[in-house]
Amino acid sequence: MTAPNAPHDTARILVEALPYMQRYDAATVVVKYGGNAMGDSDAARWFAQDVAILKEVGINPVVVHGGGPQIGRMLDRLGIKSEFKAGLRVTDKATVEIVEMILAGAINKNIVASINAEGGRAIGLSGKDGGMVFARKVSRSLINPETGQEEVVDLGFVGEPAEVDRTVLDWAITSDFIPVVAPVAGSADGRETYNVNADTFAGAIAGAVGAKRLLMLTDVPGVLDRDKNLIQQLSVEEARRLIADGTVSGGMIPKVETCIYAVERGVEGVVILDGKTPHAVLMELLTPGGAGTLITR
Repeated sequence: MTAPNAPHDTARILVEALPYMQRYDAATVVVKYGGNAMGDSDAARWFAQDVAILKEVGINPVVVHGGGPQIGRMLDRLGIKSEFKAGLRVTDKATVEIVEMILAGAINKNIVASINAEGGRAIGLSGKDGGMVFARKVSRSLINPETGQEEVVDLGFVGEPAEVDRTVLDWAITSDFIPVVAPVAGSADGRETYNVNADTFAGAIAGAVGAKRLLMLTDVPGVLDRDKNLIQQLSVEEARRLIADGTVSGGMIPKVETCIYAVERGVEGVVILDGKTPHAVLMELLTPGGAGTLITR
């Protein structure tokens, strides 16, 4: 039975959310949906509902997704060995074919289907579609522990965004559709396919479309201080200082660096938040308290 005050509670929530709906009206919000954050069925449904609701209230979401854990499981099933260097998966010719199949195929279409099931109108894309993203080969260096010398690491078909063409994205953003984009991109000459880190890809997309917000959904609550308490807001300068003094470490470093990259390319603010929190996207955008760590200029 519905509680007698439920209609009043619903009305109060909508009134409280109204200023935030107005703030983001017609704005573009890029949401990076991480491979770890998408592993829970309830969280996947909450995410799909949130994205569909954003579009309904006049906000324009663009979803960029990862899929590292899913790629790893498929490579294991196929008996293809995979290693990481400098935090990136070494991607040979055989591996990049599997990466494209999983990212632009299975994962992408599952997310599209989930959003559509919640009343949205999602379409699946990759960086290759319409020449949206051209990538160049990534170059990384590591210190050889035996010689102490810096050595260039060949990561194979791992790329980074070199150019973003907004044509397809602008069309989707101004339509009734919700673009869901896999971080796979071609080379400028069309001869090669590159696996692009999803965080980096999302940052490039957000900067290119002038997004008001980039939300980085992951499996942690945000940036933590040395006492493991959540830091609610950081400037770019403060974020750099936390990396330099070791407060931000490990896998959080590239995420924070992506936030800095996006802000410096015109994104108003970037938020790192826990994608497994119920309705994390709506909480961040449409409530006073927000969620996660906001990084701004």
